[in-house]
Amino acid sequence: MPSIKKNFFYNGLLTVANYLFPLITYPYVSRVLGVSNIGICNFVDSIVNYFILFSMMGVAIVGVREIAAVREDREARNRVFSDLIALNGLTSGLAAVALAAAIFVVPALAEYRSLLWIGVVKILANFLCMDWLFQGMEEFKYITNRTILVKFLYVAGVFLLVRKPEDYPVYYLLLTLMVVLNAGINLSYARRFVSFRKQEVDWARHVRPFFTMGLYMFLTSMYTTFNVTYLGFVSDTVQVGYYTSATKVFSMVIALFTAFTTVMLPRMSAVLSEGRKDEFLGLVSKTFRILFIVGVPVILLLLVGAGDVIRILSGKGYEGAVVPMRIVAPLILVIGMEQILVVQVMMPMKMDRAVFVNSAVGAGVGILLNLLLVRFMLAQGSAIVWVVSELSVFLCAWIAVSRNLSLRFPLGDLVRVIVFHLPLVPLLLLFLPVGNAFLRLGCQGAVTGLYMLVVNLLFFKDGALALWIRSIWRKVFASC
Repeated sequence: MPSIKKNFFYNGLLTVANYLFPLITYPYVSRVLGVSNIGICNFVDSIVNYFILFSMMGVAIVGVREIAAVREDREARNRVFSDLIALNGLTSGLAAVALAAAIFVVPALAEYRSLLWIGVVKILANFLCMDWLFQGMEEFKYITNRTILVKFLYVAGVFLLVRKPEDYPVYYLLLTLMVVLNAGINLSYARRFVSFRKQEVDWARHVRPFFTMGLYMFLTSMYTTFNVTYLGFVSDTVQVGYYTSATKVFSMVIALFTAFTTVMLPRMSAVLSEGRKDEFLGLVSKTFRILFIVGVPVILLLLVGAGDVIRILSGKGYEGAVVPMRIVAPLILVIGMEQILVVQVMMPMKMDRAVFVNSAVGAGVGILLNLLLVRFMLAQGSAIVWVVSELSVFLCAWIAVSRNLSLRFPLGDLVRVIVFHLPLVPLLLLFLPVGNAFLRLGCQGAVTGLYMLVVNLLFFKDGALALWIRSIWRKVFASC
């Protein structure tokens, strides 16, 4: 069985790869295809991904849990795999048929018919990827190696085949072929671990968790990805291009920041299981301080340098993405605090019902605000919807946690960090006369990092940032 250290190393490498490859291709694709065609691909993909969401339901969670439980028993593993793949195959087939019907029934989808048929293939291939099987078997090395190989082929395909604006169907086909190739490789590799036993299929025992976890994921999507679909229906693909460009950049930032805030998760879980409540609360407070110390200066950098970030990654014609990017910038703090509460507190404490309620509230707020704002405010309205929805989820999570723990919101720490970092803004503005966007943003980034370290060393001497740096250092070198 692979060691935890090796799993950590390969899973970390996979996370980096998943965000490194888009950084390689997106600047090129956005410039070649243009904002409207990028918007078309993102709009169509948002629709297809909703059908995939219904097709997959909760198999990603249930599958990992059930396979891990029978990892050492080949026969039991075959039964679990057969049940889940049959159930998932049925829901995927229904989702593919539903999308095919929608192509003919929904007038707004008629002009995207060719791309949506590619999406039908993506739905059918997606359930055969079955990464839940390999995660349950702790085959993280295989998952990482396969993902990197397929993404290398995808990048080569993008640079070789996507050469002009009219190539946007080729671009979307390449995205789908990446899923198809993953599925093909996985089908071959899965034979080492499982065999499908048609005569033993009995999916009834998995139906309830399969759909329960699926409903949770669906509710979460209503305030994270539904914005793109709704924006495409009530406006045009240009607005979708603006919004997705702004949020794609932000998603890369928040993904990297998520790695910062989850470094202490294993230690916190161990402390909680050993009943050391005071130490657990102390670690939660330290995680909040790390979030504030790193998050506030990054937000200020994005607010000042949003234009350059969009210009560098997307090129000309994406100026409409600048304001949405500035609107979503505070989500670094909001989502960071939300993750601390949900992932590091509520889940270890098994507050599953409260987590579900959080998602339901976020979904309700997201749907309501989409109806009220997006038609009139377009991409900026979608950005506001995302921010307010995530803020409502955080507030609900805080209420739930405060009822179960004597945890006080560190408002004083947040105010102090903001006050001490406000002088960073005029320092960043000093670089605006610099003519080159790369040089300007590079200088602003360096100043932000230096300022953050100096402020932490001189004014915030609680060691939170030092603890994070030491933790990262130990994890990296222990894994190597």
